[in-house]
Amino acid sequence: MKIVRYTDKNFSAKLRAVAADSSLFDAEIEARTKAILHDVFVRGDDAVLDFTEKFDGAKLTAEQLAVTQVEIFNASLAADESLRAAVAEAENNIASFAKKSLRKNWSAKNSHGASVGEKFDPFTRVGVYIPGGTAPLVSTALMTITLAKVAGCKEIVVTTPCGKDGSINPAILFAARAAGATEIYRVGGAQAIAALAYGTKTIRRVQKIFGPGNAYVSMAKRLLVGRVAIDLLAGPSDLLVIADDTANPKFAAADLLAQAEHGSGHERTWLVTTSEKVLRAVESEIKKQLPKLARKEFISRALQNNGWLILVKNLDDAIALTNQFAPEHCEVMTRQPQKVSEKILTAGAIFLGNWSPTVLGDYVAGPSHVLPTDGAGASFAGLTVDQFQRRTSVVEYNRASLKKALKSVKKFAELEGLDAHGKSAEIRK
Repeated sequence: MKIVRYTDKNFSAKLRAVAADSSLFDAEIEARTKAILHDVFVRGDDAVLDFTEKFDGAKLTAEQLAVTQVEIFNASLAADESLRAAVAEAENNIASFAKKSLRKNWSAKNSHGASVGEKFDPFTRVGVYIPGGTAPLVSTALMTITLAKVAGCKEIVVTTPCGKDGSINPAILFAARAAGATEIYRVGGAQAIAALAYGTKTIRRVQKIFGPGNAYVSMAKRLLVGRVAIDLLAGPSDLLVIADDTANPKFAAADLLAQAEHGSGHERTWLVTTSEKVLRAVESEIKKQLPKLARKEFISRALQNNGWLILVKNLDDAIALTNQFAPEHCEVMTRQPQKVSEKILTAGAIFLGNWSPTVLGDYVAGPSHVLPTDGAGASFAGLTVDQFQRRTSVVEYNRASLKKALKSVKKFAELEGLDAHGKSAEIRK
């Protein structure tokens, strides 16, 4: 990992390197993704099948894209008791958390005595992307599909990459079905996002797309905004740990290593500390723990690319740096972590104290682990159940309330030169 200290002469310049440009705006990735989207738009299933063969090595027919009920049934049979228990525990916490966030219809009287309010309806048909690859994210199925089910979405369409033989990890199939998926397709990458957005003969288009993915999946979502609604921009994962001299270096190192193991090499990890002693101890712990981990090659690559140990002058500087980076996950290992967290305004999720590792949020705590990455937390919040609900305003006037509003309506129509607007209200008096 790279080390930066506030005492370095070129500290500001080094920090600019730490905040490297997001893959969300990589020109080469954008050009490649645009080509994929256009091809799926023009050729539909044929393009999806070609890209599936090219990127996943699976030669399929259109009829094989949909996962069959037999496959799902077999995946359920293969699920052992420990998997069933873990899925049930996580799903219960996720659903309980989601139910508290559901938006409810409301109405009130305005100054004219008319009824105004909002109603919230679930999207009828939503698409959920579940990453596969070297680390099939079984937990993501629960962190997305469960929310759609709680919101009341009738059609929950899942796409996820397949292996060279066309198979999908059976644990993903089990979790997806248990969470409430109604359709599952063996399609990954930007081509899956394109199919969900445009629709093909086999995969009908959806109203909104949810779920994290690699740089190409995130780019596809960004490029398709307007054609389809999206949840947020969730790409390669990142973690920032704020630590003072009370932090446990073993814990901090373990959490940084865990975040770097996803496999893309684009993951980002930052330790921002006020303590030179903690910085050195975390560096030592990373060297000690890394060789014992199964995915040490993936972790090493991510740490070499974007792993940083940063010494700052004080806690205020640590907080300012955190808000600048807008991390997906932020762990606060300091005195009075709650008080520190109140000043953190751009993180996707905050984990307080030495006993709240990010992995709890990844799997079982309750909030969805689908969070904004690459600095998108400055503008986006994490995935919540209300994003599966569509808001509609509702207005109801009667003759008396219309009469009270008429004078102001006529004035606005006059100012804007839109006399038909004014007459449409005046004709009712």
